[in-house]
Order: sequence, then structure tokens, then C-alpha cells
Amino acid sequence: QVQLVESGGGLVQAGGSLRLSCAASGRTFSSYAMGWFRQAPGKEREFVAAIPWRGIRTYYADSVEGRFTISRDDAKNTVYLQMNSLKPEDTAVYYCARRYSGSYYLSDSYDYWGQGTQVTVSS
Repeated sequence: QVQLVESGGGLVQAGGSLRLSCAASGRTFSSYAMGWFRQAPGKEREFVAAIPWRGIRTYYADSVEGRFTISRDDAKNTVYLQMNSLKPEDTAVYYCARRYSGSYYLSDSYDYWGQGTQVTVSS
């Protein structure tokens, strides 16, 4: 059984930084791509970033390209999202998820999800 637990969210001023962590259970963690999604009130869940199982390439939404960095530490079964130059529009609940197949950009490609961590960016 796979469990994902996000942490690191909080309140930060615009221009600041946060680092989100997602701790995963399971010995097969390194065999799966991982992704981050976010959902703001009244909006649909949207793709943020993803990293394949080999960790060579990374994928980002246009809105976060150049500001966010996804990485993983397979020895710790943990995926990270470093968020810099945060903007108020980044405010959302951030979820990590494990991809099983399909497009990195689509939520239906992911089979396990964490509970989410709140990120609030003030102006």
C-alpha cells in the first residue's frame, strides 16, 4: 500500500520561497514518476511539475517554469518541490502524486495522492 504525505507548506510573502516535501511509503518508489499538482479554491486541480523515474528530465507548467524545481531523493523515498519567487496566484493546496502511466500533465495518469499541504502567498 502506497502512502504519500506532503509537508512544508505555510504562509509566505510574495517573492519568498518554500520547499515542499512528499514522503512516500513503498519499496518501489524509485520505479515511478512523481508529480505535483495544486488546487486553488473554486478552481480545478492543475499540473505543476513532474519527474520521471529516472530523474533525468523534468516537466513544469508554464506558470511555474523557471521558479519551481522538482527533485527526488530515492534513498529517502521523498520528492521535493522548491518554490522560489512565489506569487499570490501560487496560493493553493499542493498535492504530490505517483504516476502509473500516461501523460505527466494529466491527473488521471496518477494513482496515489497525498493529503495536500496549504501554500499561501501574501502580497
